[in-house]
Amino acid sequence: MFTKRILSGAVLISIIAAALYIDWRALLPFSLCGVIITVFIALGLYEFFTMLEKKGVNIYKYVGIGIGVLIPLSMVSRFEPTKKWELLFIVLILLFLILMQFRRRQNSGVVIDISTTLFGILYVSWFFSFLIKIIYLPYGMGLLTAVLLMTKLGDIGAYFVGSRLGKNPLLPRISPKKTVEGSIGGLIFSVIGGLVCKPFLPFSYLHLAFLGLGCGIIGQLGDLSESLIKRDCQVKDSGNIIPGMGGILDEIDSILFTAPAFYFYMSVVLK
Repeated sequence: MFTKRILSGAVLISIIAAALYIDWRALLPFSLCGVIITVFIALGLYEFFTMLEKKGVNIYKYVGIGIGVLIPLSMVSRFEPTKKWELLFIVLILLFLILMQFRRRQNSGVVIDISTTLFGILYVSWFFSFLIKIIYLPYGMGLLTAVLLMTKLGDIGAYFVGSRLGKNPLLPRISPKKTVEGSIGGLIFSVIGGLVCKPFLPFSYLHLAFLGLGCGIIGQLGDLSESLIKRDCQVKDSGNIIPGMGGILDEIDSILFTAPAFYFYMSVVLK
């Protein structure tokens, strides 16, 4: 299991590094990083909706995935017909899902089906798409690297410290294997991740430590939130696409929360 985690982590880091630092614009007419984010969203939505199906929720899986993919693609293409187009898009999604329910033969479960489908689109697609928004900020690639580094180092720290020193359960009802020691270790690793970002971000070490701590806390909340969803759906992992690490959703769960929080914070700080 340890070897599989190391190999899978190395592959993921290599993909991210290639998307960030190789000048693909000379070869491709689009943002490779944005395309990779879109692929992750599609796979994450597939896993999320599959978990819901196992729970017995009737959803339009592939319609939801299709709608979810439109969100990052619109950001990659810089599609913005109105200043608040995202709110308009969410309203249109809700109306479309309601119209889809007219085809049902039974009325029971309509509210649950619509709500969970919309929740999946917002939770996986919209939240993860903030990584694309981060790219378009000043120091965009540096900021994207920073939020990924701080969040994923926190995940790594929580796993290694928790597996070796963990004794006190954090929230056993939600995630029996997570410990207080692992949580503290994750926060320390996230702070270290923030400090490492000093060469390519115009912030002081104190500010970077604060960012690392914030990303660590929010990332752990994201991780626990997905654990709560899996517990409700009675599954151990969201999928098995990544050897030794579970599904795509298991890997991006912490980023789903840190990406939008980091974007809104930086939108204010960098003005």
